[in-house]
Amino acid sequence: MGTYVYGIVRASQSALPGDLEGVGDPPRPVRVLGQGELAAIVSDAPRELRPKRRDLLAHQRVLDEAGAAGVVLPMRFGSTAPDDATVTAVLAERADRFLERLHALDGTAEYNIKANHDEEAVLHLVMAAHDDIRSLAQANREAGGGTQEERMRLGEMVAAAVQEREATDAELLHQALAPMAKDVSAGSPSSGWLANLSFLVDRPAAERFLTAVDAFREEHPHLELRVNGPLPPYSFAEPPASRQAEGGNAEAFGNAATQPHG
Repeated sequence: MGTYVYGIVRASQSALPGDLEGVGDPPRPVRVLGQGELAAIVSDAPRELRPKRRDLLAHQRVLDEAGAAGVVLPMRFGSTAPDDATVTAVLAERADRFLERLHALDGTAEYNIKANHDEEAVLHLVMAAHDDIRSLAQANREAGGGTQEERMRLGEMVAAAVQEREATDAELLHQALAPMAKDVSAGSPSSGWLANLSFLVDRPAAERFLTAVDAFREEHPHLELRVNGPLPPYSFAEPPASRQAEGGNAEAFGNAATQPHG
């Protein structure tokens, strides 16, 4: 049985509720492994682990508790090591790196914002902004719908205009909120959203940041915004230059979601 790793904290803030439970069925008791100035929040790893809602929430709950007393360097769901000794060895080996990240993230929280278009509203905007699309749509209506070729051409023109608007709106969202954040991390472009941005925000500035989100929403009613936060700074656990590189913090331990334990 391996060791499941939730996150890394400074040893001085490693106190946790004694009855805190983590992932697994039944849930595994959470414990602390100390090494020098660092400590890892861990539990025994289940034999098999999949990203079910119960375990995802348990992972989040442990990180919330660990971060209540200060900054926590969160590991992604499914981060594991073969045993406790491997965890403490990684803490010793990467101590400088972990301590630098803890210092950089101290007093911050992550806010994830996803954006999509209200389909009807953005179509009105596209029609208003493009004379050629509006003219072709009018011609098709007057012709009883137009030929199949004309309808296909209109659909292609609308789709291209909407795609262009998606890129514009994603950039507008970034420009409006980035000045109030310490860092910004973009999610996968294949996420199904026109924008999926995570902002690293100083906790004292959180209210001002959320006020700016509300103002942006009012100024752009054709956009639907989903805000999630405050969160542990998942998207900023690695320094900017190495977020896409191999050998990240979570990779130091492996992934239980794809590697069952014997």
